[in-house]
Amino acid sequence: MKLYNYLYDKIYIVLLNVICMVALSFYIGEIGNNYSEIILPLIVWTGILYFTMLVGYFKRKKYLQNLLDIAENLEEKYLIASVMEEPMKVDDVVYQKIIRLSNKSMLEKIAKVKHERKEYKDYIEQWIHEVKTPIAAMKLICENNRSDITRKLLEEVEKSEHFVEQALFYARSENVEKDYIINEIFLSDVVRRAVMDNRQLIINNNVEIKIENCQYTVFTDSKWIQFILNQLISNSIKYKNEDNSILKFYANEISSGIELVIEDNGIGIDECDIPRVFYKGFTGKNGRNREKTTGIGLYLCKRLCDKLGLQINVTSQADLYTRIIISFPKGEFIKVARSRDS
Repeated sequence: MKLYNYLYDKIYIVLLNVICMVALSFYIGEIGNNYSEIILPLIVWTGILYFTMLVGYFKRKKYLQNLLDIAENLEEKYLIASVMEEPMKVDDVVYQKIIRLSNKSMLEKIAKVKHERKEYKDYIEQWIHEVKTPIAAMKLICENNRSDITRKLLEEVEKSEHFVEQALFYARSENVEKDYIINEIFLSDVVRRAVMDNRQLIINNNVEIKIENCQYTVFTDSKWIQFILNQLISNSIKYKNEDNSILKFYANEISSGIELVIEDNGIGIDECDIPRVFYKGFTGKNGRNREKTTGIGLYLCKRLCDKLGLQINVTSQADLYTRIIISFPKGEFIKVARSRDS
């Protein structure tokens, strides 16, 4: 707060004092005193007024600056009314009460919204679990009655199952830490399970699968990492080449840990789209040209990797390849289990 602003706020008090000084001067002159005798009282009055205004300005400035400092250091700035010093001025007391009432109303509204969101989330999760039963039944029927029609139907059922899983994991992604168990897992096992989950989609699209050098073990949550791989496999097949489609899985040991690479020889990603592939709802040129997509799959992969402490990166060249790299941090838990696959 500047002195000019403070004086402007006190303009009526200053004007009142000026009017009083003029009236006093006129009165003293009218009762027969010389105007030279008026100067001293005016100087004293002006000095007292200036000193009072200056002291009031510095006290007010210190009070307001203290409020700003408290607010800047608060993580929850809406709590300022609860931690600020008790105000001395009547109008400050009123402002503090207004802020507290506003904060109370806001917290009640937030609590209500959180309750509604929780109810909606619980409903979605319950619905997803219910709809899994008929999906599983349809898969079983199709697998027990093999024909060209049921093979195509099974592929669509697998797609539906992936969409249902995507909705479930999206609903849970806000609180991943409450729904994961870190265990030692073999990369080869989780990769093969993901391939099996998408076997009909892979077969119907004539995609060749190669799993190489995945004999490493890492510590992570197998359920969440398998969901991530399912999303990446689905994306790879969605944007595959028409002929000679290959999807490779291989792992490397690097200085910072273990990296799992998922590489295909599909249509690739335009260079301008790569920085945004993990944005929520971003579909890019391929999504607009090939088919309608939601732009949720890679966003969820990135979000879950962040929650699990993993890194995920994309390198690609249009019409040549797309390479997704998931990096597992190195630690005393990670080891090579070459004897497992030998």
